[in-house]
Amino acid sequence: MAVESAQVAPAGVAERDRPSTAERALKIIHQAWRPVALLALLFVAWWVVTATELVEPYLVASPGDTFAVIAEKSDYFWDNTLVTAWETIAGFVISIVIGVLTAVIMVYSTTIERTLYPLLLFAQVIPKIAIAPLFVVWLGTDLAPKIVVAVLMAFFPIVISMVTGLKSVDPEMLQLSATMGAGPAKTFYKIRLPASLPHLFSGLKIGATLAVTGAVVGEFVGANEGLGYVIQQANGNFDTPVLFAGLIIMSLLGVVLFALVELLEYFVLPWHASRRIDAATTSL
Repeated sequence: MAVESAQVAPAGVAERDRPSTAERALKIIHQAWRPVALLALLFVAWWVVTATELVEPYLVASPGDTFAVIAEKSDYFWDNTLVTAWETIAGFVISIVIGVLTAVIMVYSTTIERTLYPLLLFAQVIPKIAIAPLFVVWLGTDLAPKIVVAVLMAFFPIVISMVTGLKSVDPEMLQLSATMGAGPAKTFYKIRLPASLPHLFSGLKIGATLAVTGAVVGEFVGANEGLGYVIQQANGNFDTPVLFAGLIIMSLLGVVLFALVELLEYFVLPWHASRRIDAATTSL
């Protein structure tokens, strides 16, 4: 007699259906309509201010002039955007590697943590625009100083977030791991690292936007290409349409990099509460 096996959910555990594609699309629309509406409102306000000539055109370029110059000089903006994007991504990746390694060392060594933490804080509060000229003198006017400034801008939130995440592990979990014979490496890989990822991604989102700022700041000091160079030249020539176009493209670059980190978090941390479609949130 054949016995059919049935999967029975454990007692006290409610089985949850996976959200459908339509539910995911509705969630995205629900989350996106507010910022889209705000951007549309700001755009309308920008157009009204320039159309009614509340300010002089050389102070605030109109939306029409701004987007017209982007279309007219598309190759010029594209080439300079690629330069800034490369500097930003290179600096961001380097800051992730150095930041994660530094955080791990600080967590596993109290002496190193007490030694490095004040130095990291001291380095963070120094205005990067003030020390960027030093990197130009030391490293020249190529990509290296811009990447270094991007690393310095993105490094601090990454290392602090990672340290916080690695320390947020329940001590009882660490004791249980040691009791079961797991070594430091296995404990780190199985317990500490997964627990630190939500904190790490929070730092990565901040670092992604700061890396763009760092690359542009480096270009302000000494460069002959990149969005920072475009903005600086437009500012010197009182060319507000090009200036506004450079600012918009720079902002979009930061948004795209932030979105990529958000997308990576979605695939890496599908189990986290913030990623669930039915997570408890305040809605208006």
